[in-house]
Amino acid sequence: MPEPGTSRIAFAGTPQFAAIILAELLAAGVRPVLVLTQPDRPAGRGRTPAASAVKQLASAHRLAIAQPAALRTTAGREALTSCRPHLLIVAAYGLILPRAVLAAPTHGCVNVHASLLPRWRGAAPIERAIMAGDADTGVALMKMDAGLDTGPVFADARCPIAADDTGAGLESKLARLGASLLLSWLPALLDGTAVAHSQDPSLATYAAKLTRADAAIDWRGDATAIAAQVRALAGRVSAEGSVGGDRVQLLEAAIHTGPAGGGPAGEGPAGEIIGAGRDGIVVRCGQGALSIQVLRVTSRGKGRALSAREACNGYPDMFAVGQAFTTEQVTHGAD
Repeated sequence: MPEPGTSRIAFAGTPQFAAIILAELLAAGVRPVLVLTQPDRPAGRGRTPAASAVKQLASAHRLAIAQPAALRTTAGREALTSCRPHLLIVAAYGLILPRAVLAAPTHGCVNVHASLLPRWRGAAPIERAIMAGDADTGVALMKMDAGLDTGPVFADARCPIAADDTGAGLESKLARLGASLLLSWLPALLDGTAVAHSQDPSLATYAAKLTRADAAIDWRGDATAIAAQVRALAGRVSAEGSVGGDRVQLLEAAIHTGPAGGGPAGEGPAGEIIGAGRDGIVVRCGQGALSIQVLRVTSRGKGRALSAREACNGYPDMFAVGQAFTTEQVTHGAD
C-alpha cells in the first residue's frame, strides 16, 4: 500500500455504496486530495437540499470537495485537473466522465462497479440482479473508457445473493467487497503495472436506472418474482399496489406456502387477500400455486412502516380477507 501522501488520489462517488468504499479507503490511510460528488438534491417532504452520503463523510473528514453539475466544461473539470491526480477512483458517481476527465489522471480512472461485468452494465446493477433472480453477483474493478461500463476489467470478486437479501443489504456487502478488492489492487494501479482484460460484449446486459414504474406490482405474475421485486426495491422506490384505491407500499415480503383462508392460492383472482393476521397479509399471485406473505407496509401515503399485525389492526377493512390488491399504475418520472 502506498504511504499516505505519496500519491495523489481523487475520489468520485455519491450514494451510500460509494461512501462505504471511501470510508474503507480512509481507514486504510488513503486520504483523497479531492472528492467529487453530485450537487445537493432536494429531499424529504420539505424538499430541502440534502448532501449526498459521500459529501457528508468527506465533510466529516475535512476533505476537499467539489460538486460540479457536469464535467463537460473546463470550469466543471477545474477542481479535478488542478489537483493533478495520479488516479481517479469512481464508485456510483452518477455523472458521465468525458474524455478530458478520463485522460486527466496519470494512471487513468478506475471504477468499482457493483456487478460481474459485462453482466448488468448501467445504473442499477444491484436491484436488477435481485429482480432477475440471479444466484450471485459481485464487484468488478474496471478501467474506465468512454463507453457505459465497457472498459477492460482488472479483477472481480463474486458474492452470492441470499434469499433474504434486500437491495440495501446487498449494496453494503458489495461496497465492502469492492473496497477490499480496490485496496488489494491499489499499489499496482498506482505504479502502472495492473493489467486489465477486455469484456465480452456478447454477454452484456443492461441495468436501467430505477423509476417509479419499476415499483408497480403485477399480481398476475409469479410469487418468486414478486418477492424478489419487493426485496430489491425496499428502501429505494418501494414496490407498491393499491387496495380499494389506497396506495400501499410493500417494504418486506416472502413467499408463502402454508395454509391460508380464502381457498387454495391458485384459485381466485390475482391480488386477492386470502389471509390476514399477525404473521402476515397473504396475497394470491397469478402464476403457480404460491402466494406472497406481506410482512411490512406503509399505507394511505403515510410514511411510517407498519408490521402486518399493525396494518391489520389499524386498517381492518383495507386488509380484510376478500379485499384485493390491484397494480398501481405509475406514470410519473424517475426518482
